[in-house]
Amino acid sequence: MIDAGLLVARAMIALMFLSSGYGALVNVTGTSAYFEGLGMPVPMLVAIGTGLFEVAMGALLVAGYLTRPVSLVLAAFCLFATYIGHYGQGGDTAAAFMHQQMLLKDIAVAGGLIALALLGGGRLSVDQVMARRGAPTPPAAQNA
Repeated sequence: MIDAGLLVARAMIALMFLSSGYGALVNVTGTSAYFEGLGMPVPMLVAIGTGLFEVAMGALLVAGYLTRPVSLVLAAFCLFATYIGHYGQGGDTAAAFMHQQMLLKDIAVAGGLIALALLGGGRLSVDQVMARRGAPTPPAAQNA
């Protein structure tokens, strides 16, 4: 039951990154404009890099490959992104409320990712399939 729950948790969290990354890549001009508005340097490169990062890391997470380090990297990414994109943002009351909710959502997702980093991917993960087959796994993925 726990292993199925970990698979569902990985898939649900990964969905956010896969969707966001895909959206960033198919609308790279809009994503670049958003990053430019945040004052990011070379916003087009940041938009493409962020989109590729989110898709790749989301895929690794749902597959359960390198679950522990991927989860920690994504948790740090969430906290960084929420600080840059939502902390202190707003203008009118509705925008400020929306940014506050997004900030809290990103913090909650980071918490879920930290839990995955502590628990590992479970038996229904590539990490465990490789371990059962005796395939060498990177040290960070051991005990997943």
